[in-house]
Amino acid sequence: MADTDPDTYTPTGTATPAAAPPGAPPPASASARAALRATAGFLVRRRELSIILVTIAAGLYFTVDSGRTFNTTGNYHIIMQYFAPWAIIGAGESLLLICGEIDLSAGFVFTFTPFAFMSFYDNGATVPVAFIGALAVAAGVGLVNGLIRVLFNLSSFIVTLGMGFFLEGMSYIQSRGEPTPPPIAGGLQQVVGGARWSELYWALAIVIVTQTALSATRYGVYAQAAGGNPLSAAESGIKVGRVKVATFVVTSLLAGFTGILDQVRVGSFDPTSGGNATMFMAVASAVIGGTALLGGSGTVVGALFGAVLLGIINDGFNLIGVNAYAFDVVIGVAVVVAMLLNVYLLKLRKKVVR
Repeated sequence: MADTDPDTYTPTGTATPAAAPPGAPPPASASARAALRATAGFLVRRRELSIILVTIAAGLYFTVDSGRTFNTTGNYHIIMQYFAPWAIIGAGESLLLICGEIDLSAGFVFTFTPFAFMSFYDNGATVPVAFIGALAVAAGVGLVNGLIRVLFNLSSFIVTLGMGFFLEGMSYIQSRGEPTPPPIAGGLQQVVGGARWSELYWALAIVIVTQTALSATRYGVYAQAAGGNPLSAAESGIKVGRVKVATFVVTSLLAGFTGILDQVRVGSFDPTSGGNATMFMAVASAVIGGTALLGGSGTVVGALFGAVLLGIINDGFNLIGVNAYAFDVVIGVAVVVAMLLNVYLLKLRKKVVR
């Protein structure tokens, strides 16, 4: 009888594989588990993933429920009209929330800037000069908000709340409570809202620029440090006050530009447009998109998809005949769920990093 290797023989006579030598590659199952863990870690790190998946799911739901009505060019244009202004202002609000601040006056900057434009125009300025002057006024509102916040250490909630009421009153004074047709025409009109998809192009361009600034420049590092731990950021040499003031200016500038853009599309400068509704939708877009209300982290791309999701839901409810008031219920639930999800994902990210 042949000699039997004790390492490969069992009492039943069944051969078993010898142990893998040191340095040999792991079994296929271990490799699969490692790949799965790596994939899960990557997905957890992507803040935008959850909102992208929810947005796709909402689109598929309304596609099925509303039949062919949802997937038409005309309906896509309606959805764009909803989300483009929210996405542009939401980009600014995202940056500000990352800095640990908030701007409640953005919706009223949206309302007031077109009438600042009309004030310049009525006093003899050309359309391009009036346009630049109106944007300068919008940026000035942000500068005032930021300086009061930084120099007097007042809560941005209080500062911008007061500014919002001030601008609402000024809008009615400037307009005398009546809509005004915009005097913008020709090529400029096509660029700033007149062309069919111009708002979408502007929204995408602004999101790309602001997300790049957040992800690939010193500003993004400074903004996240200023919102996450302002004391440590200041001790490390970051001018926290300057970062916050600059972000207030950018937020108001985007809100003012959006006000002109959207109201040129509509064909009327209306003192009842914008306001709290636009501001809350922009903030909701940012929060649903993964930006933390307490500062230190966030994503502009997430705010874009948050705005798209809200636009799809708003449009979808109209198509399937759901009560319009239910939309506010959905927004309320979505904001709370988004915050809970952000907290949970933050814990997962910390585990993944470890």
